[in-house]
Amino acid sequence: MIDLNLLRKDKEAFIKAVSRKRCKVDINEIIQLDEERRELLLATESHRRIQNEANQKISGEKDAGKKSALIAEMKTVSNELKQLEEKLGEIQENLNGKLLQIPNPPHESAPDGGEDDASEVKKVGEIRNFTFKPRDHSELGDILDIIDTKRGAKVSGSRFYFLKNGAVRLQFALQQYVMNTLLAKGFTPMITPTLVRESAMIGTGFFPADREQIYAVNPTTETNPEGDDLFLTGTSEVPLTMYHADEILEGDFPKRYCGWSTCYRREAGSYGKDTKGIFRVHQFDKFEMFSFCKPEESWAEHDFILSCEEEIIGGLKLPYRVVNIAAGDLGAPAAKKYDCEVWIPTEMRYRELTSCSNCTDFQARRAGIRYRADKGTEYAHTLNGTACAMTRMLIAILENYQNEDGSVEIPEVLQPYMGGDKTLTPKK
Repeated sequence: MIDLNLLRKDKEAFIKAVSRKRCKVDINEIIQLDEERRELLLATESHRRIQNEANQKISGEKDAGKKSALIAEMKTVSNELKQLEEKLGEIQENLNGKLLQIPNPPHESAPDGGEDDASEVKKVGEIRNFTFKPRDHSELGDILDIIDTKRGAKVSGSRFYFLKNGAVRLQFALQQYVMNTLLAKGFTPMITPTLVRESAMIGTGFFPADREQIYAVNPTTETNPEGDDLFLTGTSEVPLTMYHADEILEGDFPKRYCGWSTCYRREAGSYGKDTKGIFRVHQFDKFEMFSFCKPEESWAEHDFILSCEEEIIGGLKLPYRVVNIAAGDLGAPAAKKYDCEVWIPTEMRYRELTSCSNCTDFQARRAGIRYRADKGTEYAHTLNGTACAMTRMLIAILENYQNEDGSVEIPEVLQPYMGGDKTLTPKK
């Protein structure tokens, strides 16, 4: 949630911010609601004061007639107070709902525009010049007998899959490689819940903006009054943020975690996009980096998380580029986001592999996460970054390391976790 005091002081900045993020939020309406709320709050406090004074007069009044008049007057004040409190509650609820819709303002260095307007920061690695026509990961998955989307669809529907044989071994090798890389940098490893309460989705900023992307599990309804009201997370960013919800953090900063979880995404609005293979799926496994830090540390921490992503990709010797995401494509929580995009040979373009975002104090305000500062407490800053989204990393390895006969070389850094195997070979 944004700082309401800042909104009152500089509403024009927020009008510009929601415009850059391409959000339909009426800042003037919110300012008006806040003014009405404050007026009602003053009136309510005034009536409570009058009521308290009247009570004192009644208790001290000896004259029956005067006492009766004071009681009648107090009933009138009491009725007015009840109406004011009801109206104040309605406006406060409406205002809270509107405030939750305001996204984190984008950083000035985020370019204007939408999905196609990210600015390239740098390119790393040499794009391989194939001497044969490369196969896409879906065809390689069939040849190697490691990916089965047909049976995945039979069991669960479109955008589901089975990983088999070498793909399973590669995923576990990636898991070890990534975890060891992050452990060496001081991250605390976590296995996180994948079911969370609605408050966790609100606290991290995924609700209300991205509600259509989230799977709801057994919601409470009139016909199901004992529902669970839980949601499947699309990233361990959600439980990692809420790990310290409503806490005052102390000790050393930054506090860095790496969370392993299965992730679930509805991919609403992606009909017709990436329907083949496992690039855009409803379920996948991922390592996520997360950091709580002081405000003055957060931009350096953003660069650090990006460097971790680059080290992981670079260690696999995959060609990639870093892009600065445009304001209109940032999502509600992020003030700035970098994507690392890996080269996909069969598409002849770079595709998103990892992201890292600085959410400044946006999530901390919503989740009540503070730290002990020199003068009282202040809201922490939160940052997150994809260490490895397994399905997309598998795609990148399969396509970039393939041979003409359909075999795939295993990146050198993964070979120790593959029992020394250096190649995935086609099934006979």
